[in-house]
Amino acid sequence: MPGRASRLHNTSSIELWPARLLRARSNADARVLARAHTVLRRKRDGRYVAAALPEGLMGLMRGWSRQPGIDEALDRLDAIGARQPRVQGCLPLQGLESRLARLGLDARDYAQASGLSLIAEPAELALAGLDRYRRALWLEADAARAWRAMQRAAREAGVGLDAISGYRSHDYQLGIFERKLARGQSVDAILTVNAAPGFSEHHSGQALDIGTPGEPPAEESFERTAAFAWLTTHADAFGFHMSYPRDNPHGIVYEPWHWCHRNLRND
Repeated sequence: MPGRASRLHNTSSIELWPARLLRARSNADARVLARAHTVLRRKRDGRYVAAALPEGLMGLMRGWSRQPGIDEALDRLDAIGARQPRVQGCLPLQGLESRLARLGLDARDYAQASGLSLIAEPAELALAGLDRYRRALWLEADAARAWRAMQRAAREAGVGLDAISGYRSHDYQLGIFERKLARGQSVDAILTVNAAPGFSEHHSGQALDIGTPGEPPAEESFERTAAFAWLTTHADAFGFHMSYPRDNPHGIVYEPWHWCHRNLRND
């Protein structure tokens, strides 16, 4: 199927992944992934829901056929198999208010206070290579092309750029908050480092966190590296800008590692 091996097909609750890009978590997983072409992966926790094998669909978790969003995901799988046109645009912003309510946040109040806009998730993302941790890096197609070109130009100049993370779903962003809350951090403290679910540029597939070999990820010390110096001079030529400089109006800490492609819809 065209594009299957290099596309992430996105639905409200479940992502459709090329099986070859997923890691086996058990011997049973390994046997299934070796034969599957597509795996349905639950967004909120990354669990594998079902796998599409040559002989048909195989459930990978108890009650898989009753999972929220499963009908939407199966419809998308059928569309891919039938070679129907790719789904363009973004997913609806459904369920976002309930996600924010779980954090005690109101979308309108937060948007007004932060100056950030709601950002929908793309219906489809392109493979932009692998990140530092050898995981698939997903971005929208234009940002993926720009990132690969920028990374190549930096390498030719003797500078190493690696991606720390790219696209994140609303559910993934909520998980970041929940893990930090469980460690005793307050919502207000988390919001100085992470945008609220639905407001992160990472949802767009246009933003990524950039690092350089030998440097810890997402640390202010990145600004003292040759990679950051190269980015400040050359990133604009590839359409990337640093989103959160010092004293930015959004109340987010200085993030020299966070760069966004200028085609962000809600820029």
